[in-house]
Amino acid sequence: MSRLMHVTSGPYAPPVARRELVAVSADGARLHVEVHGDEGAPAVVLAHGWTCSTAFWAAQIRALAATHRVVAYDQRGHGRSPAARIHSTTALADDLVAVLEAVLAPGERAVVAGHSMGGMTIMAAAGRPEFAQRAAAALLCSTGSSRLVAEALVLPVRAGRVRTRITGAVLGARAPLGPVTPVGKKVLKYATMGPGSAPDKVEACARIVHACPTGVRHAWSQVLAGLDLDADVARLAVPTAVIGGTADRLTPIVHARGLAAALPNCVGLTELTGMGHMTPVEAPEAVTAALRELAELHLGTTDPGTTDQATTDPATTEKEKTP
Repeated sequence: MSRLMHVTSGPYAPPVARRELVAVSADGARLHVEVHGDEGAPAVVLAHGWTCSTAFWAAQIRALAATHRVVAYDQRGHGRSPAARIHSTTALADDLVAVLEAVLAPGERAVVAGHSMGGMTIMAAAGRPEFAQRAAAALLCSTGSSRLVAEALVLPVRAGRVRTRITGAVLGARAPLGPVTPVGKKVLKYATMGPGSAPDKVEACARIVHACPTGVRHAWSQVLAGLDLDADVARLAVPTAVIGGTADRLTPIVHARGLAAALPNCVGLTELTGMGHMTPVEAPEAVTAALRELAELHLGTTDPGTTDQATTDPATTEKEKTP
């Protein structure tokens, strides 16, 4: 029944950052930023999704920080970043640019990854020269560029205007989620995770999502309901990998396939069989492996002594495609 913002033990408990800082966005919004790993290591920057926080990336941070400098930040109004007046995709792009400028040395580039709204953040920033100068490659994880409400499968009814209207009302509800309870975890698992998700993964996601302030959740739901970043996808010229879960109800796999087809420099689509929307938690090895590969190919890093566990974990069966 606690409002604890994240679990405190196990692989999904967020590790302690090496250092923390505040990045200031174009409109003055202040963003909480965490840096893990050695300062001189190759950089990976992580942007979380709607209703989440830096804690969402705990598994990736823990796996990569020994060999990479892993930067995670709280989107405005989420986690430890204060609520802001402006809620828009332009603001998301401003925020990402501000974080990149704050954490990267002159001339340094990073692999930039985004889950859900974090992926939309990357798309929104794609046309910015600051992003082009700072991003060596990108990972779009469980995300989409438009028609989010119309394509969502949260309600098990036929597609059409009625389903779209009701889905929008449900996702944009102003009602508080309240404390984490067994019923609340069942609802969250149904809406956002695959049917085989382990209890510890459901618990980790529930703690994070339920901690998001109601007003923030509602404000960003309105932005996502009207999202149209299709034109921005065509501007995302850096090498970009796409990951999606085949059981994702919030951003069904049709979005991942559409992004892979539309991106000018897609370097692969990974479909995670049976996984839902929360892929960095549901299939942490697969997401981590994708980040490692992008860093090796586009930052010139090598990570000896590690294995791609995703290929041996039956819970995260992958299907690779090259568009």
